[in-house]
Amino acid sequence: MDPSMGQERRTPVTPSSSSRYHRRRSSGSRDERYRSDVHTEAVQAALAKHKERKMAVPMPSKRRSLVVQSSMDAYTPPDTSSGSEGEGQGDGTSSSQEGSISMEHWISRAIHGTSSTTTTTTSSTASSSSSSTRSGGSGAAAGRLADVLAQHNHSAPPDVTGYTNNTANTTATDAIQVERAPGAGTAAQRQTPKYGNAELMETGDGVPVSSRVSAKIQQLVNTLKRPKRPPLREFFVDDFEELLEVQQPDPNQPKAEGAQMVPMRGEQLGVVTNWPPSLEAALQRWGTISPKAPCLTTMDTNGKPLYVLTYGKLWSRSVKVAYNLLHKLGTKQEPLVRPGDRVALVFPNNDPASFMTAFYGCLLAEVVPVPIEVPLTRKDAGSQQIGFLLGSCGVTVALTSDACHKGLPKSPTGEIPQFKGWPKVMWFVMESKHLSKPPRDWFPHIKEANQDTAYIEYKTCKDGSVLGVTVMRIAMLTHCQAITQSCSYTEAETIVNVLDFKKDVGLWHAIQTSVMNMMHVISIPYALMKVNPLSWIQKVCQYKAKVACVKSRDMHWALVAHRDQRDVNLSSLRMLVVADGSNPWSISSCDAFLNVFQTKGLKPEVICPCASSPEALTVAIRRPLEEGTTPPGRGILSMQGLSHGVIRVDSEEKLSVLTLQDVGSVMPGGLMCVVKLEGVPQLCKTDEIGEMCVCTVATGTSYYGLAGMTKNTFEVFPVSNNGTPISEFPFTRTGLLGFIGPAGLIFVAGKMDGLMVVGGRRHNADDIVATALAVEPMKFVYRGRIAVFSITVLHDERIVVVAEQRPDSTEEDSFQWMSRVLQAIDGIHQVGVYCLALVPSNTLPKTPLGGIHLSETKQLFLEGALHPCNVLMCPHTCVTNLPKPRQKQPEIGPASVMVGNLVSGKRIAQASGRDLGQIEDNDQARKVPSVWMSETTPTSFFQIHPLLFLLSSLRPLPGIDLIVAFYGCLYAGCVPITVRPPHPQNIATTLPTVKMIVEVNQLCDGSNHYSVVKVFEKNVNDNVDFLLQMSHTATSAFCRSIKLQCELYPSREVAICLDPYCGLGFVLWCLCSVYSGHQSILIPPSELEVNPALWLSAVSQYKVRDTFCSYSVMELCTKGLGLQTDSLKARGLDLSRVRTCVVVAEERPRIALTQSFSKLFKDLGLHPRAVSTSFGCRVNLAICLQGTSGPDPTTVYVDMRALRHDRVRLVERGSPHSLPLMESGKILPGVRIIIANPETKGPMGESHLGEIWVHSGHNASGYFTVYGDEALQSDHFNSRLSFGDTQTVWARTGYLGFLRRTELTDASGERHDALYVVGALEEAMELRGMRYHPIDIETSVIRTHKSITECAVFTWTNLLVVVVELDGSEQEALDLVPLVTNVVLEEHYLIVGVVVVVDIGVIPINSRGEKQRMHLRDGFLADQLDPIYVAYNM
Repeated sequence: MDPSMGQERRTPVTPSSSSRYHRRRSSGSRDERYRSDVHTEAVQAALAKHKERKMAVPMPSKRRSLVVQSSMDAYTPPDTSSGSEGEGQGDGTSSSQEGSISMEHWISRAIHGTSSTTTTTTSSTASSSSSSTRSGGSGAAAGRLADVLAQHNHSAPPDVTGYTNNTANTTATDAIQVERAPGAGTAAQRQTPKYGNAELMETGDGVPVSSRVSAKIQQLVNTLKRPKRPPLREFFVDDFEELLEVQQPDPNQPKAEGAQMVPMRGEQLGVVTNWPPSLEAALQRWGTISPKAPCLTTMDTNGKPLYVLTYGKLWSRSVKVAYNLLHKLGTKQEPLVRPGDRVALVFPNNDPASFMTAFYGCLLAEVVPVPIEVPLTRKDAGSQQIGFLLGSCGVTVALTSDACHKGLPKSPTGEIPQFKGWPKVMWFVMESKHLSKPPRDWFPHIKEANQDTAYIEYKTCKDGSVLGVTVMRIAMLTHCQAITQSCSYTEAETIVNVLDFKKDVGLWHAIQTSVMNMMHVISIPYALMKVNPLSWIQKVCQYKAKVACVKSRDMHWALVAHRDQRDVNLSSLRMLVVADGSNPWSISSCDAFLNVFQTKGLKPEVICPCASSPEALTVAIRRPLEEGTTPPGRGILSMQGLSHGVIRVDSEEKLSVLTLQDVGSVMPGGLMCVVKLEGVPQLCKTDEIGEMCVCTVATGTSYYGLAGMTKNTFEVFPVSNNGTPISEFPFTRTGLLGFIGPAGLIFVAGKMDGLMVVGGRRHNADDIVATALAVEPMKFVYRGRIAVFSITVLHDERIVVVAEQRPDSTEEDSFQWMSRVLQAIDGIHQVGVYCLALVPSNTLPKTPLGGIHLSETKQLFLEGALHPCNVLMCPHTCVTNLPKPRQKQPEIGPASVMVGNLVSGKRIAQASGRDLGQIEDNDQARKVPSVWMSETTPTSFFQIHPLLFLLSSLRPLPGIDLIVAFYGCLYAGCVPITVRPPHPQNIATTLPTVKMIVEVNQLCDGSNHYSVVKVFEKNVNDNVDFLLQMSHTATSAFCRSIKLQCELYPSREVAICLDPYCGLGFVLWCLCSVYSGHQSILIPPSELEVNPALWLSAVSQYKVRDTFCSYSVMELCTKGLGLQTDSLKARGLDLSRVRTCVVVAEERPRIALTQSFSKLFKDLGLHPRAVSTSFGCRVNLAICLQGTSGPDPTTVYVDMRALRHDRVRLVERGSPHSLPLMESGKILPGVRIIIANPETKGPMGESHLGEIWVHSGHNASGYFTVYGDEALQSDHFNSRLSFGDTQTVWARTGYLGFLRRTELTDASGERHDALYVVGALEEAMELRGMRYHPIDIETSVIRTHKSITECAVFTWTNLLVVVVELDGSEQEALDLVPLVTNVVLEEHYLIVGVVVVVDIGVIPINSRGEKQRMHLRDGFLADQLDPIYVAYNM
């Protein structure tokens, strides 16, 4: 701490340096409360460090309509109320052009780099067409990608998600490669998305070289490959518990070394003989002995005195208000207000006289005033919380002025509506003309100040909640006495007040202490300050005021507006109270103000910063100094040290320092100490930052009605090192962070509310704001409106910066500014920004005085309702506490596993359905089938004769002719192949499939009569289409198995609403009814798009007991008929006869969908037990199917984290990370299942996760392909276990699942074995050594925002890509990016690499309702999705 430095800095300034401030008047761009030339230089130097490192950050792609839209939205008229009252952050209508030229020149050099190798492709227009971009626009990026691919020799792309150990501490972005998104053209030009190999797929990976998307991803990959920080020391973590990486303290971090601090006592509060016994007594005294003395002068917006309130008028009117409050509200028997009740004071900032009258009227009536802001609309920002405060205080009456009452929002009937969250209040206008005169014999009861509550001051917390701080009468009086003594106030002094008089320093000095001392207050309304920022200085000169109460913002505004005004003379000022002196950044305004106005008579010792908080009232204030005494001190502290909570003076690292000024010494009669932030309130060391606590009468006493929070804040007993309390009296927490310096001077480094603890280090939101504003002082941020807050993601705080951008900003401006801010904050604070969002000007929620409403901004951000126009997420940079990547242990041999299971008493996981052998099959095949179509009258029976080879019904709907053709082929000895007809809307992708199948079959000779049918199946993962062969015997066994399971007899009717081209759908449609002789009602699913009720109507009409459908059918019914159940019931739809409703699927059961379907149609008689799922796959079309007998399907809950490690851990319903899994129906007769390890092929124990293998008479016999890949064929269809029963031939399903023996018994009396399917192996994604199933991530993402209708995820070069369909305006697209990133981090411990927002219907879905993620991936990489927005997370 260097006192001499203070003198050095306060030398009178030469004309040339003061003239710098005269040039500073401009359109308003930067909040100068955060101005500091030293800091600006530090930021420049930090950015310069990045000049050496070239790194390309991919610029997000935005659909052109969104670019145009957001820029149009941004041209809002200039804001008339955007100054700040300091509640919010970064805001002010000031500006400064000083240094802009050199700064811009400097930054442009830093960003573009002087090196000739750096290429920067910028384009100022957003209209470069996609064709030009494809050919040449992305030349540089595509070239780089081609180089990379050439080097990699088409091998697998690099894994960028692991830790790397080379280069230390390189930082994020430097040479920014800006590349324009291609204009999407008009809607008419936009084609339907093309999937598959529709466009160029050049490389071995199937990556289109010239694709803009791939180039950007490669750019991102290259950026992320560079390590951000030295990797953390890795510890062994049992991956079963999957603990998050714990940030270990750096052994080299600075630690506090000083002695224990000594509590600091203020001077004795001297009792002056004529001090009044209470404030009301003071008012009575002045009102009667000096009634003509001026008490308050209010100004109009022209700066003319509007009204002078004398002490006589204040006294008589306050008495009148007190009388009316107690006797004229309600009836004599039932008064509305009694002494001790709380009433709201609602007065605008330009009417201090009415407020003062109401305030003292309440005190005289012994009623508790609760001053609040005037509600401007029915749904103000924070209105709900103010309502909560009023409700908890039991407020039923609100006092207001006539003008304010007229200005409140009104309903059409002229009544004041209920404000959002408010209790019902009665409005009472305080104008004298509306009040009754008190009788001559009525006087208010004036007592000495006691323990009763005097008033309640509202306080907004960090989370937005509003608390009421209760201040007792004795505390209010003592506080006024302490202020009077500290500031040496005397009678009839004039004081100019610019502050809000309803709370804080404005209330204490201009409403309370002024009356105690009979002072004259000149009140400058906020509206006047906006018109004429010099007004307060003019009033000081005009009234020869001795004291002025201002904020650093007001000093700054005066500087900006100051134009060598000849008549300015500030020599009358003996004290300039700076109310926000506790903001570390106020020092620059104080210094600059002194620089300019020292020549105008301002004495250096006049500037008196003070520190205060709603709970502790005034904490400290710098006393006005006499001539010749030592000047105040200042500290130049290392920000690095501060982030570790220690004080290190001016370290070598000159870049990141924080200059603090003292806020004077402790208040008279007070005792102050500094305690540690966490745990027991233990005294700090002398070189340690902590929270200041004060012990004095003059503080608040509680949060009204909140005993628990009160105890934590107002009843703190600090302890010394040995654990003994330092005082028997309780201390109050001030909410201020700081330390006590030499000579007992108090230094404040920040507020608890602005504190963000990231990775164990502390950062102050105000400091981050200051750094962001120093990056681009003149140009970018609209009126300096920046909000900085933290959100908790994955057990640590993450910093979010939200700024309003100027209306004329281009995409490149925004992106470059964002990149620089990230660099600057990293350079100065050594902390990463998790999310940087830009919103159009004037769109952030405001506080009543125009500042940014911080908690409301945070709320909107978390709800996805902020609607930013640009977002940059940096989770790869910031999230360093992910669980350790899983290291695969060497596999234990299958024999050891089996022995281990035997020893632990676990059975091998195998199960089988009933035996098929005992059934007598009386020439089933000769039975005459009867097939009905739902749209035809079921009268005719068909003779099956015609002969066809390739069955692709090209009529719009499949019907009986398909079945006829199928049997015609069999009669003719041909092999029928069912093929789905090309889709009219998607010819490009569906026609090649048909063509391919024709070609495959032309190549084969006619000798293949061994197989009865080839079922066309599509592989999910790699666009290979399979033809499965099934023999006559297998087909016959299949039909018999289903007949037995579902008890299908000739008398039965079965409704089938499935696609008939493949899988179980084909078997049910074409084979089963013919085999079993029952009647089928066939309902093509596409019919339901026109009439969603068709299927259920048919089921009801034909009194069907068994019905089969697909998930897409169930979804159509759930969405399409959700609101129509009552009308369907009225039409007589009855589902009570349905015994089994089976969803035919080849995936994990979708519990949410089946449950909502059951709930929805319960009213129509559907029994919840009837709904179940089946499970089949390529090698066996039906393994499980819930039949008529046997127990209901069971549901278990498994731990999702264990599942990622291929383990099954059963947990209770509702436990964290639990995932419900429903049994996939009952194992079919003639089917045996075993769970095997997919790698070692050894058998697994019960309840262990492994691949489901199946042995059955109706397994398919192989793929029908031209390539003849025998190895694949035998592996899939003819596998044997490596240990145990090595003789049985199994088919591998490719699905992971587990078997579990339940307590239930099946029809045979044995205990029932349940099969749970988890997901397909080929769909699963291996990330960080763990196995993730896409559906789990997608389920989390869909839950995050109401506008996300569908989601699909896939990986590319080890980056997780999340595609979401947006059902809403394009303006909401960017809201989704942070939400998606957050939820995947929180629930799955994964960092999303790319977020793609697309239109509804872009994610391709097959006829079974399964997402075709690989088609989507190809479409994305070939740049065919026409996304609304693509965000590349850093």
